[in-house]
Amino acid sequence: MDIQPWVWGVTVTVLLAVIALDFAIIARRPHEPSMREAAIWISIYVSLAIAFGIGLAFFADGEQSLDFFTGWIVEYSMSMDNLFVFILILGAFAVPPKHRQRVLLVGIALALLFRGLFIALGAAVVNAFAGVFFLFGAFLLFTAWKLVAGGDEDEEYQENAAVRMVRRILPTTDEYHEAKLTVRLNGKRFVTPMLLVMVAVGLTDILFALDSIPAIFGITQEPYLVFTANAFALMGLRQLYFLIGGLLDKLVYLSKGLAFILGFIGVKLILHALHETTEWHVPEIPTVFSLLVIVATLVITAVASLYKNKKDTAAAEAAVAAEASADPGTEAGAGAGAKTGEQDDDDRDPRVSV
Repeated sequence: MDIQPWVWGVTVTVLLAVIALDFAIIARRPHEPSMREAAIWISIYVSLAIAFGIGLAFFADGEQSLDFFTGWIVEYSMSMDNLFVFILILGAFAVPPKHRQRVLLVGIALALLFRGLFIALGAAVVNAFAGVFFLFGAFLLFTAWKLVAGGDEDEEYQENAAVRMVRRILPTTDEYHEAKLTVRLNGKRFVTPMLLVMVAVGLTDILFALDSIPAIFGITQEPYLVFTANAFALMGLRQLYFLIGGLLDKLVYLSKGLAFILGFIGVKLILHALHETTEWHVPEIPTVFSLLVIVATLVITAVASLYKNKKDTAAAEAAVAAEASADPGTEAGAGAGAKTGEQDDDDRDPRVSV
């Protein structure tokens, strides 16, 4: 796929314009978006991604379009898992709700920057040495294993070394001062928690890129498709946080589903590396099959998660009802006790006087 420099220029300019517009809107009216507002924006971004993919089918070819859609779905699903970490960070730093949009948008901008750098580096390495796919595949298999091994643990956010260093070196306030990164108090300059949370989000974005870039290179090695798939997946992440942030804990099998997807792509990369670097007749996994596997995995993951939540909720309600019936001190227990007493009176022999 031969991408002219002006196409790259237009793409990057449009993305920067969207981010600048978002910043302008948030700076003018900091607020926590409603479910309706978040849903509208997500619909817009998803529609733009679909339109872009369809456009590729007309201006490039159907294979490039399929690669884009597959990569976009992979990156979007991984971004949803990343929201867990964002929720932990924003909660740990107690970011005021009206300023969370700003933090998330800065995180998205940094993510685009870091992923752009990783994509450029990855493309150069791939072009120079096809054997790097062995490394990418092994890394994804290791990541999948970590998700399976640690997916059921209740994690809490722990400040990384960079955030702790900022706290030690720079005087920091305990309270937020609107959206200011620094503030002058009693003639002395202090760092606010807003700067700390942005440092935490930015460093987390680097770790996210280490997972996502090898995964998307397992779908396509075209840098333009890799970048645009990442960009479209990230652009709706801020609104997705407010739309389903409270529902993410219900997707209990999301980590398991992503582990399977990453493991599958890892195997795909290793097969591709064997095909490129050896004379063996190693079959490669077609993109169409990859797309079907990824979509089927996400659907099964969502359905299984919702079923488990429904089952757990029903079991919890049954346990509460049973406990209430067994405890005569509760309203239900008292009612059950009264009914039992009435039944005893009815069963008593009327010939026996008391």
